[in-house]
Amino acid sequence: MTLSHIPFTLRASDGEPIFCDARFIDGADGLPVVIFVHGFKGFKEWGSIPFICESMARRGFYAISFNFSHNGVEGNSGEFTRLDRFERNTFSREVRELQEVVDAVAAGAVPHPEQILSGEIALIGHSRGGGIAILEAGNDPRVRGVAAWGSVADFNRYSPAQRNRWRAGGVFETKNMRTGQIMRLGLTLLDDIEANSDALDIGAAAASLHRPLLILHGEQDLAVRIGDGERLASLGDPAFTEFVPIPRANHTFGAAHPFAGSNPVLDEAIERTAEFFRSRAFGAAT
Repeated sequence: MTLSHIPFTLRASDGEPIFCDARFIDGADGLPVVIFVHGFKGFKEWGSIPFICESMARRGFYAISFNFSHNGVEGNSGEFTRLDRFERNTFSREVRELQEVVDAVAAGAVPHPEQILSGEIALIGHSRGGGIAILEAGNDPRVRGVAAWGSVADFNRYSPAQRNRWRAGGVFETKNMRTGQIMRLGLTLLDDIEANSDALDIGAAAASLHRPLLILHGEQDLAVRIGDGERLASLGDPAFTEFVPIPRANHTFGAAHPFAGSNPVLDEAIERTAEFFRSRAFGAAT
């Protein structure tokens, strides 16, 4: 079994580049597509993401990872060199860009489109990316299922006092503990939260999804507490929603950057996701 890894670039509707990677088994056809959606301070080269996508590809999926255009990482690098773009990012932009990645899959605008089932698309979203994935799926019937890993249940995670200081100062500062960089969120994000609260309501999107939704959450997640996963599970249609708390798992399911290899909880998350998509989202397609 030989695995292909092909970087490619899409253009968003506003002309911004979206840098992507496709991973799939050479020569295989009829492959359902899984798109991995990174989270806050994330990027497609982060830690375990390449391994997750490779693992999904080896299990018979066409796996795509990508960088949001304003995640602060330029091109295919793994460094935050465009903090000016990070500062201008919004949740609404990320939902739109994910939809445009789905558009590209549906249109066959990906490497070797003859190998994919363009109508068989599912999303894996981690942390903030889980919320983005649920919102996109809620608005897009082309998405057959979602796996939300350590997902937030609400984007408005800032206290009134924090929002007031943010508004007064023009930025909200957050430290990247890995790099030591001070990363600023601009007023564009706060404006987005306040102006588009209904469109960005993750819980409402989960409640209206009525399609397969897998919620995986580490019981030792200190970044996004397991209560977020429990809330999403309580809102999802019980006929389609599965909640899996994973003991001993933290927010990144035991992975770090740079990646030092897999571990039992990460392997469990991958296997449970693959099986969920096979049995619930794609049926007998794989």
